[in-house]
Amino acid sequence: MLSKLASGARGRISRVSSQITSSFAAKRALGSNVQSRSFACKAVVCGAAGGIGQPLSMLMKLDPNITELALYDVVPVVKGVAADLSHVNSSCQITGGFTPDNVDDAFKGCNIVVVPAGVPRKPGMTRDDLFNINAKINYDLAMAAAKNCPDAMFLIISNPVNSTVPIWAEALKKAGCYNPKHLMGVTTLDITRANTFVAENQGTDVNETSVDVIGGHAGTTILPLLSQVPNAKFSQEDIEKLTHRIQFGGDEVVKAKDGAGSATLSMAYAGAEFASLVARAMTGEAGIKACAYVESTVVPDTTFFSTPVSLGKDGVEQVHGYGTLSAFEQKGLDEMLPDLKGQIKKGQDFVATK
Repeated sequence: MLSKLASGARGRISRVSSQITSSFAAKRALGSNVQSRSFACKAVVCGAAGGIGQPLSMLMKLDPNITELALYDVVPVVKGVAADLSHVNSSCQITGGFTPDNVDDAFKGCNIVVVPAGVPRKPGMTRDDLFNINAKINYDLAMAAAKNCPDAMFLIISNPVNSTVPIWAEALKKAGCYNPKHLMGVTTLDITRANTFVAENQGTDVNETSVDVIGGHAGTTILPLLSQVPNAKFSQEDIEKLTHRIQFGGDEVVKAKDGAGSATLSMAYAGAEFASLVARAMTGEAGIKACAYVESTVVPDTTFFSTPVSLGKDGVEQVHGYGTLSAFEQKGLDEMLPDLKGQIKKGQDFVATK
């Protein structure tokens, strides 16, 4: 009887693990061909002991494209997080956890650097309010990464992304190792929210729903392109309500948690999904496309902008345009640009004072 129960439990665990990895593989079974790949991918999660960092690290531990995962945080408990995750029976090996005393060891040899580090939003706090705290955290991490893994892919989650990505760019330039193909702001949560909310509205399968979201990653700089969703039929009221909910989905979670946290689990899922796409592209898998906040010339005089990008072995292979917008979307784009440009400049100006 006990052996049957154990066998059943193992089967359930196996099914759950398979579902997680197949989700990250964009509905494809990843594990079948990973073992034949010669590329060994080492990643580090910066802020691994935090509300986003812990579930993000667990999901990355389950990703068959990540062979080694280092955990870094300023708090000593990260060592316990590393010990805990090291007991999970997946092929990815855990190293660390690392603290500022051995930060160089955390970054050395990494191919992917994922950065959820920083303080979370609290009720009434905007992403701009986070700037003064998170700007320094990101600048210091960028300089450590430049020293130890200058050719890695840098995936920035830390808010405000509209400013922290330019901070990374300017810091890496200062260190002499900036490659725009390797720096990506993770806006995937905007896409997962858009897919979820649109599927609910249309009564369709969320796994078959794909919504491009362009612009930035804060409030009205987030612009879902609902007019481009295939076969969808929205009323004007639907468009306005869905757009607002996608733009301010983070506030919805902050309020629901009543001051006890922000969007940690959904952000961890989205961050792990994007990291998996980058890792798969680095192994040589072709045809991978996702929205990301990157250096761009798509919008004139706007240094960073999120649109669909093609990913490859060397990061961002191509930055795509956003197609034809509806009148509602064009108005949203026009109105957001001054704010987005200001947030980009704020990040650049911060590094200029260093």
